[in-house]
Amino acid sequence: MGNTLGLAPMGALPRRSPRREEPLPNPGSFDELHRLCKDVFPAQMEGVKLVVNKVLSSHFQVAHTVHMSALGLPGYHLHAAYAGDWQLSPTEVFPTVVGDMDSSGSLNAQVLLLLAERLRAKAVFQTQQAKFLTWQFDGEYRGDDYTATLTLGNPDLIGESGEELGRGCFFLVAAHLLVSAVAPHGLEGLGSLTHRLVLGGELVYHRRPGEEGAILTLAGKYSAVHWVATLNVGSGGAHASYYHRANEQVQVGVEFEANTRLQDTTFSFGYHLTLPQANMVFRGLVDSNWCVGAVLEKKMPPLPVTLALGAFLNHWRNRFHCGFSITVG
Repeated sequence: MGNTLGLAPMGALPRRSPRREEPLPNPGSFDELHRLCKDVFPAQMEGVKLVVNKVLSSHFQVAHTVHMSALGLPGYHLHAAYAGDWQLSPTEVFPTVVGDMDSSGSLNAQVLLLLAERLRAKAVFQTQQAKFLTWQFDGEYRGDDYTATLTLGNPDLIGESGEELGRGCFFLVAAHLLVSAVAPHGLEGLGSLTHRLVLGGELVYHRRPGEEGAILTLAGKYSAVHWVATLNVGSGGAHASYYHRANEQVQVGVEFEANTRLQDTTFSFGYHLTLPQANMVFRGLVDSNWCVGAVLEKKMPPLPVTLALGAFLNHWRNRFHCGFSITVG
C-alpha cells in the first residue's frame, strides 16, 4: 500500500542539528566577587599628598609619595613595580613584583608568578622596620569554568605559637572554590542563566594564642547585562552588594555588611559619575553610620597631572576631614 498521506519517509526527514553550547567562562577569584561595587565608592582622603610616577622602562616603574596630615607625622613612600613579558590580559602580567617602603623602613611586598598555564602563585610580605609582621602564600588553579585557591597565612616555621612573627599574629589557612553554575538540560528557559551565575564557598581555619576556630562562607554572584548582584553568607556574617551601570557615565552601588562577632551592621550607597568632556570623575557615598563623602578627580591634559579633592563628614561623631592630592605621571 502506497503512502497515501504524502509523508516523507523516516530517513528523508531533516535531522535537527544539536545546539552548540558555548563553554562556561572562568568565574575569577573569590576575593574579586564584590570588586565592581567597591570600585564605585570613593577612597578615604585626609591631608595633602603628592605622588610622582616615573616609568623607567617597559618593565620597571617607580613612584614617590609624600603625605602630610594633621593626624600624624609627615611620611614618605617609595613604590617600585616590575612587570615581566608574559601578559595574559590587560591587567595580568607575569611575573610581577611590587614593593612599597616608607621612611621608617617598613616594607610591603607582593610577588605574582605563573607556574603553569592554569596555576598561579602569590606571596605577600609585610615588615615593621626590621621585624616580620605578616606573610602569606596563595596558590590558585583556574580551570575552564572554576577557580580553586589555597591560602596559607603566617606559617610558623620556627615554633608552634607564631610569636616569632610578632605579638598578635595568627596562623590562617583558607580554601576557596568558585564554579560557573550549569542549568539542568531539561529546563530550556534557564539556558541564558548558565553564563551569568557563579557559586562558590570559602573555608577559613585560624589559630592564635588562646583562640582557634573555622569559618565557612557560601557565595553567589549573578551577572546581568547592566547589573551584578553578589551575596556572601557564613557563620561570621553576611555581605551583599548590588552594582548597576545606568549608562557610560553613571554607575551606582549598594553594599550591605553584617558582622556577627562585632554585632555591627552597615548599609552603604555609592555613585560614580564620569564627565569625559571635562576630564572629571566624581564619586560619592552615604552610609547608615551618618557618613557622607565625595571625591572629585580632574585630569589636566596635555599635562600628565591629576588633581583630586575629597571631603568626608561623620554626622554621628561630629568629625570632618578633607584631603587634596596631586599625581604627576
